Amino acid sequence: MSEEPPSARIVLGRVSGLYGVKGWVKVYSETDPREGILRYSPWLLGPEGAVRRVAEGKLHGKGLIARLDGCEDRDQAAVLIGQEIAIRRDQLPPPRPDEFYWIDLEGLAVVTQSDVELGQVSHLFSTGANDVLVVEGERERLIPFVWGDVILDVDFDQRLIRVDWDPEF
Repeated sequence: MSEEPPSARIVLGRVSGLYGVKGWVKVYSETDPREGILRYSPWLLGPEGAVRRVAEGKLHGKGLIARLDGCEDRDQAAVLIGQEIAIRRDQLPPPRPDEFYWIDLEGLAVVTQSDVELGQVSHLFSTGANDVLVVEGERERLIPFVWGDVILDVDFDQRLIRVDWDPEF
């Protein structure tokens, strides 16, 4: 059982299948590049956050495979299928001054230039063209994360994102 609070965990992927008979698993990664997930160890697996160290990992075809410490055969690996792969927030390198992680934006209040409160950031997703803030307030709003045009300021001290956005939209 992990001692970390849920907010300190960042999901990076999941165990998606088995590979071979020697305890290797297939890994679905949400990191960019996808093999970036292999740079983090230990992984916190499943809702309990079971700590597992990455013994080996590599690109294989169009996917990734990994072997975790203590996972020596197919039966031991099979129980891991479907488990989320998370890490502790403090395992991430610190962002540069002009960068931040999506997880750091979650929970921040979102207000317009004229101080109309729109709600709080629930989560973000990528459309390919740009990232999108999902803001939960009196209703859900999808606000494109376009720095300078829509997103005017991110103030972590005040836990606030200021946007150029019509509250009626």
